This record gives sequence, C-alpha cells and structure tokens, in this order.
Amino acid sequence: MSIELFIVGVLRALVEVALLSLLGQGLVGLLAGASRQTNPVYRVFLIITNPPVKFTRWLTPKLIIDKHVPLITFFVLFWLWILLAYVKRVLCDMSGLVC
Repeated sequence: MSIELFIVGVLRALVEVALLSLLGQGLVGLLAGASRQTNPVYRVFLIITNPPVKFTRWLTPKLIIDKHVPLITFFVLFWLWILLAYVKRVLCDMSGLVC
C-alpha cells in the first residue's frame, strides 16, 4: 500500500469524524433545546467540532452570521469527503489496486 493512499485514508477518516460529530451535535442540540449548553454529550461534540467550525468562520465573509457557520462547515466537509473519495479512487486506479 502506498503512503499516498494511507494519507488520503487518514484524512478521509478525520473528515468523517468531524461530519458525524456535527450531525450528532445538531441532533443533541435539537433534542436538548435551550439547555443544550449544559448537556455533557453536546459539549463533547462541541469540543470535536470546534476546530473545523472556527476554520470555516475564518474562511467565510463576515456577512454570514455565526448561526449558519456550522451548517456551512457540514457542507464543506461533505464535499471534502467526496473529493477525498475521488482522490482515493484515482490513486487506487493508478496503483492497479482494487479498493
């Protein structure tokens, strides 16, 4: 197995963790309602999702309100996940592997 495939696999796994954490955070936030900031599960998801959300906030213009940044982060991560799947496929085809 090539090092490129390994790196793409690790990056894809990190993106998946961030995506699923954003999804979980949204669901727990929906179920917990106004008391979500004191919910320990929500706070764990917040720790995991904070870096990608802050990075997306840095990338996006200030015109976009902070409430929408997690949703934008979800879609950016989703398309990054799709892109990494394509890169993995190309690397597998170049190496003659069945992935």
